[in-house]
Formats: sequence, C-alpha cells, structure tokens
Amino acid sequence: MPRFRLLVSYDGTDFHGWQRQEPPGKEPLRTVQGTLEVAVREALRQPVRVVGASRTDSGVHAVGQVMAFSAATPIPVERLPWAINARLPMDVQVREPRIVREEFDPISDAITKGYRYSIVMPHDAERLPPMFELRHAFWTVQRLDIEAMRMAAASMVGEHDFAAFAHAAHGRESTVRRVTECHVTSPAPGHIRIDVAGTGFLYNMVRIIAGTLLEAGRGRRTAEDVTRALATGDRTLTGQTLPPQGLCLRWIHYGERDESVAC
Repeated sequence: MPRFRLLVSYDGTDFHGWQRQEPPGKEPLRTVQGTLEVAVREALRQPVRVVGASRTDSGVHAVGQVMAFSAATPIPVERLPWAINARLPMDVQVREPRIVREEFDPISDAITKGYRYSIVMPHDAERLPPMFELRHAFWTVQRLDIEAMRMAAASMVGEHDFAAFAHAAHGRESTVRRVTECHVTSPAPGHIRIDVAGTGFLYNMVRIIAGTLLEAGRGRRTAEDVTRALATGDRTLTGQTLPPQGLCLRWIHYGERDESVAC
C-alpha cells in the first residue's frame, strides 16, 4: 500500500496539541492529528491513521511538521494537498506531498528538528503589545540584553544532560540530548528569535531554554549558570517555562533516511 508524507503547518492557538485525545465518556478534544485524520478520511473515503513527527503541546505552532499515512487512493499524489485542504479548517494546512518507502516513520527516522521561540519587547516609545503578534510570540515589557542571551545560548550547544531543562514528568529514561544549534537573533527592532536545533528534545525543554535565555537577557542568569545547570541538573539554575504561543516547530530533517521522491 502506498505511503505518503506531507508537511503540515498550523496555528496551535485553538488546538489541544498535536496528539489525538479522546477522554472517556466525553467528546474528543480538538487536536491537529484528529482534525487531519477526519479530513484525510473524507478526502480518500477510507479510514486512515495519521502519524506526526512531533507531538507539539497545546498552543504550540508549526510550519514544518511532518505527517505520514498509508492508503490506496485514486487521487494523484500532487493533488492530495488540494483534496485534504478543502476539508481542513483555516488554522491547519498540508503541502509538499511525497511518496515514501512503506517503512517510513516520521518519528524514528527523524535526524534533527528545529524550533524557534519568538519574543517581542517594546522599542522606542512603544509600550503596547502588537495586537496581531500576541498569538505567536511572548510579550515582555523589559528591554533584553541580546549579547548576554547569545553568550548563554552558546553554552547549550553540544551533548549534555538536560535534566535541568526538562519538565519533572518528562517520562524519559535518559535526559542526555545533543543540541546542534542554539542562537539568538534580532531580525527587527523589538523582536527576538531563539532558534534551537537538535537530535531530540525533552518535554518542555525548548520552552525552558527560552525562559533561561530570557532571564539572561534580564541580567538574572549567566552563561556560567547554564554550564552549572547542565553539570548538576539543578532546575533552580534555569528559567521559567515560557508560554506555548511563542514556540514554533520550524523544520525536521531526515538526511539519508529521506528516500522519498518529490512530486
């Protein structure tokens, strides 16, 4: 049976995360996975199980989520996005369809993932938050020291024990992860981007990294605090878990494991 892979973008504001949730005796919660499965089922007129590469939390966004499903369909692969998107709400969209090998697993075959956390702060005389950015960024009234944030970010790169940067209920046997990239940029006055990439992440890890760098920008944390936190696993040395609306899954790379053929 053919296996298909598509990229997914969504505004996570009104979703209860990616993963399907069906509380006993209650209506299913609105999730990205559940919404996509309904649309794909209606488009292909058959039951389909959609698998996503990353189980993003409630309120988290994505522009580069990867989903896969297996199905027999008379619809040409290049027309799949049109058929599926016609049945999707405005806050989720699929694109770039590919046929992949039958064993393709968007979770285990992923090599690296990239996330971005966006922060908006006042500049010049502006003090009010930008209305149309509030759903996609964290707003702070404090001015941040970007150079201090960059120094702290550099300490994250490499293979470390990120126990101090994970939710207590992370559910993983090992908290060792490899961060390949962590940098802070300011693409426009009052706008800060924290880009983090790695081979895998713990529950809330990127949002805690962002919270720690925010504290560094406020002068409350240093690069030395980050180094000590990585060495000791001491959660008190790291920052708050920032809200989900500033986080976006940007991309997922598969490298040589990507045996698909672009359409």
